[in-house]
Amino acid sequence: MIQQDQTAHTTVLLDEAVDALVTDPDGTYIDGTFGRGGHSAAILARLSENGRLLAFDKDPEAIASGRKRFADDQRLELIHDSFATLGDQVAQRNLTGSVQGVLLDLGVSSPQLDDDHRGFSFLREGPLDMRMNTESGESAAKWLARAKEDEIAQVLKEYGEERFARRMAKAIVSARQQQDITTTTQLAKIVADAHPAWEKHKHPATRAFQGIRIHINRELDDLKQLLAAVLDVLAVGGRLVAISFHSLEDRIVKRFVRDQERGPQLPRGVPVRDEPDSRRMKSLGKPLKPSGGEVDDNIRSRSAIMRVAEKLA
Repeated sequence: MIQQDQTAHTTVLLDEAVDALVTDPDGTYIDGTFGRGGHSAAILARLSENGRLLAFDKDPEAIASGRKRFADDQRLELIHDSFATLGDQVAQRNLTGSVQGVLLDLGVSSPQLDDDHRGFSFLREGPLDMRMNTESGESAAKWLARAKEDEIAQVLKEYGEERFARRMAKAIVSARQQQDITTTTQLAKIVADAHPAWEKHKHPATRAFQGIRIHINRELDDLKQLLAAVLDVLAVGGRLVAISFHSLEDRIVKRFVRDQERGPQLPRGVPVRDEPDSRRMKSLGKPLKPSGGEVDDNIRSRSAIMRVAEKLA
């Protein structure tokens, strides 16, 4: 999810995502990552007065902004919660199996990155928070103060794909024995100093910050939980549209769709009987990336990739 502030936000793959998502103007749709409402506004523009949109966001600032911006649109319901609760939220509204489309614009948004006080950016001095929901959970500073070296290394390696994770974790534990790590620039310097092979055009703290942020916000766990519920939520013919910004998210979505396209896999040697098609989804088109023009206008869109799949049964 990459958006600038509400007055001049740039929503990645806006038209492409909404074109793929909205197939019935009278339908019910879900925006799993409201942000500052770029995709939601475009979805609402395609819906009739009978259409309905549920929009989720963990961030209380995003929800507050949305309630102000869309106060007069009764078709939109904003839900301050993770999209991981999708199945329960839809069931509570008696909408299970009748949703026409679910949109996910994954990752961190520009308002979060660009706000010094949120602690997402290694380029900005601010408190080391990193929580998308600032009203609950453990901040990055508190986690780094208590986590064991092995746990820190695992997070940096698994979620940050950082090859020097062990070296960085050791440096963090050593540094916190001398002084509490409470700011973004403190952490950025510690991991940068521990990085022996700086890459051109890439800050040495990039992967470490990504890994910690994903861990603090349970981003990949939430994605897996949503995907486990999405088939029950969608109507037949309903669509899942997912925009990812790094390989970990995209890999999860790609494997989920692939597994639903294949259907249950029988062990080798088991005879195959003539049975109804057990596939649950099909991919629609090839994965889509932003055009060169969009990347030129919004450099943060360069790593985006969109996948679209449709529920078959």
